[in-house]
Amino acid sequence: MSVSISRHLTLPAFSRTAGPVLGALLLASCAQFSTQPAAPTEHRPVQAPATSPTTTAPTAPVPVPPPPGTFEKTRARWVPSEFSELPGWGADRPSEVMPALRQSCIRPAEGWARFCEDLRNLKPADDMVQRFWLESRLRVFRIESPEGDTAGLLTGYYEPLFEATRKPAANRRVPLHALPADLASRKPYWTRQQLDNLPAAQASVKGRELAWLEDPLDALVLQIQGSGRLRITEPDGSSRLIRLAFAGHNDQPYKSVGRWLIEQGELKASEASWPGIKDWARRNPARINEMLWQNPRTVFFREEPLPDPSIGPKGAQGVPLTPGRSIAVDPQSVPYGSLVWVDSTEPLSTRPLQRLVVAQDTGSAITGAVRADFFWGWGDEAESQAGRTRQALRSWVLWPRESAPR
Repeated sequence: MSVSISRHLTLPAFSRTAGPVLGALLLASCAQFSTQPAAPTEHRPVQAPATSPTTTAPTAPVPVPPPPGTFEKTRARWVPSEFSELPGWGADRPSEVMPALRQSCIRPAEGWARFCEDLRNLKPADDMVQRFWLESRLRVFRIESPEGDTAGLLTGYYEPLFEATRKPAANRRVPLHALPADLASRKPYWTRQQLDNLPAAQASVKGRELAWLEDPLDALVLQIQGSGRLRITEPDGSSRLIRLAFAGHNDQPYKSVGRWLIEQGELKASEASWPGIKDWARRNPARINEMLWQNPRTVFFREEPLPDPSIGPKGAQGVPLTPGRSIAVDPQSVPYGSLVWVDSTEPLSTRPLQRLVVAQDTGSAITGAVRADFFWGWGDEAESQAGRTRQALRSWVLWPRESAPR
């Protein structure tokens, strides 16, 4: 799930995993596993000036009827378009998206079965041949809001990696828990603060510890992202790489600790990046729990083996994510398994980010029509890119010609 840190920290995931980028998630009023869409964090809301007695209130805009052939979705509309309208279409390399597309075809979305069968029979070819093959089998729809707005937001997320131990130690006192046995019988479940302090709440997760971390902020990052890798030391001293995947949460609302720090006057909006938040924690060790408890939501995990470190975490579609070619979307705007053309720019740059990606994940902060969380992968570079991604976005859906959009 685009759990989506995004999960999604300068600015989604939980995929679902996967889910906006960590900064976006910490600063916005929601996260990949929250219940509201992410909001821009660079600026506070601008208060409209008071209307003078002589000022005439503006009239509401008249909705523009959608063009013929438009498909209405719950939170978006798809307007017929052409491949010639895709910025940078001829410069992308279709061969690089094929692995992600083949992953989606393991669990083909409704309307994609015939396309996936043809893909399985596609012989190796160069990018020009593959581009022509895609053009012959797909049609293009521009994604708009129900009101016709084509402008949106691209954030990013990644899969973090932390050192951990199987048992608590002097420098490993922060637990990561599996699902409590009584989770379904209590709605909502205990808050983060109650799980830290209330004996009855602590008893509910006793014995459910999967691993122990050193830094509580690392645990928060992992929970916001929805999945992550641990280099875990076992009781016998051996070490191995495992993955923790999202299993559920305590049904409490997500609250942004970054936004809380801004509202408390502890940080300026421009300072509430992940490095800024960690720096504040270093300067205020006695207030770390106070900050963490502002977010009552806690995520629970399940452990998965990681025999091949080159394989990404599973997204909400149920297939592994591909770095640079998978995105988290709002499934009420774009179905899982859809091919999507994104037109954006790289983080802190004017270099174009124009490429084919596959919608394979979601996150509660990823809500709306032109909205995507870009999966950067894992490692230091992915973390850096994800934390800086907050870009303007336009997007198009590519859909099989023989199938009506769903």
